[in-house]
Amino acid sequence: MGDFWELFLERKSEVWTATLEHLDLTLTAVVLAVIFAVPLGIYISREKKVSGSVLGVTSVIQTIPSLALLGFMLTLLGIGAKPAIVALFLYCLLPILRNTFTALNEVDPALKEAAKGMGMSSMQALVKVELPLSLPVIMAGIRTAAVITVGIATLCALIGAGGLGKFIFRGIALNNSGLILLGVIPSAVLALIIDFVLGRVERVLVPKGLRIGKQ
Repeated sequence: MGDFWELFLERKSEVWTATLEHLDLTLTAVVLAVIFAVPLGIYISREKKVSGSVLGVTSVIQTIPSLALLGFMLTLLGIGAKPAIVALFLYCLLPILRNTFTALNEVDPALKEAAKGMGMSSMQALVKVELPLSLPVIMAGIRTAAVITVGIATLCALIGAGGLGKFIFRGIALNNSGLILLGVIPSAVLALIIDFVLGRVERVLVPKGLRIGKQ
C-alpha cells in the first residue's frame, strides 16, 4: 500500500480529473435513464399489454456484454463520451424501469379506489397517492442503477471516454498493481458516495414509515 500512496500523491491531479470524468459519465447516464425510465414505467403500469414487451427488450439489453455494447456504440457514434453515455444509459434502464413498474403495480387497489372515491382524477391519484407509496422501491432501483453504472463506466476508457478505467487498463498492460488500484479504489469510493447521497435524497423525499431498510 505504501507504493500505492506514493503513486497516488504523485498523480493526484490526474486521478482527480479522471474521477470527475467518471462522475460526469455516471451522473449523465443515470439522470437520463431516470427521465426516460420512470415515465415509461408509469405508462406500462397502466398499459399492461405492452409491459411484457418493454420489460423484455430492456432485459435483453442488460444481458449484452458490456464490451460488446460499447463496441457497437463505438461503430455508431465514434470515440468519446457520447457512445459511453448511451451505453451506460441503456444499462441503467432495467432496474429503474422494473422497480417503477413493480412498485406501482403493488400499490393497494383499495387505496386507488379511495382516491377515486374522493374525486381525484387519474393523474391526481398518481401524483398524490401512487407515486409517494412507490417512491422507496423506485429509489432503490435508481440507487442500484447508479452503483452498477460506476463499475461499468470503468470500461468506457477503452473507447476514449476517459474516467478511472484508464488507470486500470494501463496497470494491466504494464502489470502494475499500483496503477490498477488508482482506478479501483476511487471507483469504489465514488460508488459508495453516490449511494450515500442518493440515500440522503431518499430520506428527504420518502416519509420515514415508508423507507426500505435503514439508510
